[in-house]
Amino acid sequence: MPKHAILNDAQHKNLRVITERGPAWGDALMSALTFPAEFRDLQACYPIVFAQNDAGGYDALALFGFEQGENLFLGPDGWDAPVIPLTMQRQPFLIGRGDGDELSVHIDMDSPRVRDGGIEGEALFLSHGGASEYLEHAASMLRAIHDGMQASSSFTAALHELGLLEPFVFDVQLDTGARHRLAGFHAIHEERLAALTPDQLAGLHRAGWLQPIYMSVASLSQFRALVARKNRSQAADPFAILGG
Repeated sequence: MPKHAILNDAQHKNLRVITERGPAWGDALMSALTFPAEFRDLQACYPIVFAQNDAGGYDALALFGFEQGENLFLGPDGWDAPVIPLTMQRQPFLIGRGDGDELSVHIDMDSPRVRDGGIEGEALFLSHGGASEYLEHAASMLRAIHDGMQASSSFTAALHELGLLEPFVFDVQLDTGARHRLAGFHAIHEERLAALTPDQLAGLHRAGWLQPIYMSVASLSQFRALVARKNRSQAADPFAILGG
C-alpha cells in the first residue's frame, strides 16, 4: 500500500524526487488517466479511449501499450514522446485534503522516485525554507489534474447520454506472427456523432466538448504508430518470435 503524507518543509525538508523516466520509476503502465483539456496535445502521440470505472461512469485514458505493464514509449533514453500525460508527470505527488478540508499536496513516501537526503533528484524545499520551483510546478500540475478530472466526469457523462461511446475490439497481428486483442475499451461512435442534431451539437459546443470529441476521434489514428512500436519492441526481443 502506498504511504501518503502531507508535504511540509519541516518534516520533509531533505526530500528529493527522481525525474527520470523508466520502468524502475513506476512508468511501466499500459495507460494513464487523462482529461479533455489535454486531448489536443496527447492526440498527436497516443490513442485516447474510454473505460468504465467502478462508479459506473467513464474515464478517458491515453494508451501506451496493448497489455498490462507494457509502455511502448519507454526506451533507453527515457520516454520517447514529446508530451507525457499530466497524471504520469505528477508522480509521486497526489492532491488530497488537509486541515480544514482544503486541498493540499501529498507525496507517496514509498515511491521509488523519493529520496530522503543526498544530491540525486530535484529538491522539494529551498535550503532557507519555502517550496522549490520544482515543487511549485508539481502543485500547479496537481491543480490542473484536479480541475481536469472534474471536467472529465461531465464530459464523459455527456458522451454517454448522447450514446456516443461504443465498445470496440482491436485485433492486431505482429510481424512475428503473434496476435494481440485489445478489448474492454470504448471509443467515440463516429456515425452517431455525425447524426447529432444541430441543437445537440450546439449544446456540446457551448459546454466546450466539441473539440475534445474530435481530438479523441483523431487520436485513434495513433493505433498504427502504437502497432509499429510493438513490432519494433518484438524485433528487439530475441524470445518474442518464440512466444517467450
